[in-house]
Amino acid sequence: MCDKNSEICSCSDAEVKLIFACSGGADVGALSDLVARKMMKDGCGKMFCLAGIGGQVQGIIKTTEDANKLLVIDGCPVKCAKKTMDQAGITGYQHFCVTDMGFDKGSSPALEESIEKLAAHGKGLIG
Repeated sequence: MCDKNSEICSCSDAEVKLIFACSGGADVGALSDLVARKMMKDGCGKMFCLAGIGGQVQGIIKTTEDANKLLVIDGCPVKCAKKTMDQAGITGYQHFCVTDMGFDKGSSPALEESIEKLAAHGKGLIG
């Protein structure tokens, strides 16, 4: 479990951690979304809007650029979340892909044990 006190308002001088997840139509997209939500619930950071990055919403991009740590979670090898960040010019993020962690697209239901395993990996990346 993460420190629940680590999720702090971005208006303070404390560390701001943002988590972006693929929420694609496949089971591995659902897993990446649920992992991000679990990490947020556990106090590992704040889940933030990947669609806002793709849509070039300036407030979302500015908040993202100002964050101390970023984690991007993709579901499958297409890596839409990573490509979205790259196309927006956002760098310096940690990234992992659910299918690189031993899960197969089309045969990986969102089981609690899978979410726990992936969230633990994400926590290791974002700190």
